[in-house]
Amino acid sequence: MAGIASVGKREGLLKNARIHPGFGECGHYAAAMSARPRVVRHLLWCSVAATPGLALTACGAAATVNTAATASQRSGSQRPVAATTGSTSPSGGCGPARAPAARGAQQISKPTLKLNPAKSYVVTLTTNCGTIEIHLDVRQAPRTTASFAYLVKRGFYDNLTFHRVASGFVIQGGDPNGDGSGGPGYTIVEPPPGDLRYTLGTVAMAKTGTDPAGASGSQFFIVTTRDASLPPQYALVGRVLGSLAGVEAISKLPTDPPQDGAPTTPVVISRATLSIG
Repeated sequence: MAGIASVGKREGLLKNARIHPGFGECGHYAAAMSARPRVVRHLLWCSVAATPGLALTACGAAATVNTAATASQRSGSQRPVAATTGSTSPSGGCGPARAPAARGAQQISKPTLKLNPAKSYVVTLTTNCGTIEIHLDVRQAPRTTASFAYLVKRGFYDNLTFHRVASGFVIQGGDPNGDGSGGPGYTIVEPPPGDLRYTLGTVAMAKTGTDPAGASGSQFFIVTTRDASLPPQYALVGRVLGSLAGVEAISKLPTDPPQDGAPTTPVVISRATLSIG
């Protein structure tokens, strides 16, 4: 996936984007925002968030950023236990951490791993803001979840960051460059269910504006609002399992620029592990 992915307008695309001075990460968060009142966040590989919507950005194999939706695009089943909210301080309740250096371009081979839909797979992200558990929806997204699990098993997500916090929309991470411009060096395409809704605790993959529906690399986002009102274009990973306290802690961090940008306190994934039940 070359280019920046972001989520268009709050309901728009998730693409990779680079950060631009007034938009958070358009250089790293350049995404198009879909038409929605208020700020659009980046969830796509290279898109930027804006006031009318949200963009989710993530970057592809070529250095580009992933973002969900933004007001303007600068480039580009298993039923888990319901997530519950937790109480966190206004500062987010995150401990100190040092942002890792960018890894540069990655050239990882495409996964051949297959997951058993009869089993339960949970990815645990240990961060300086708390632990986040993700139940993989293998039945509805066998290829995307297998790729996510493959990267976890390789240690790919260890010492990466959540590089984007879009207030009241999503948090985004999984970029080896830490700015929304990177990826694993391969792309998986698996369109999500047509009736998928990106509700609180949903975990999905970021993509560029030019990527087809369901395209993904390594950048992912977690929805932090009741309903992100995004179209079914972002590959499904699963849902947060149990407490949302870690997600909330990250979502409350101040950002530069404000509302949709890089958290001023680095959010580091010290380790990602996969458990099978």
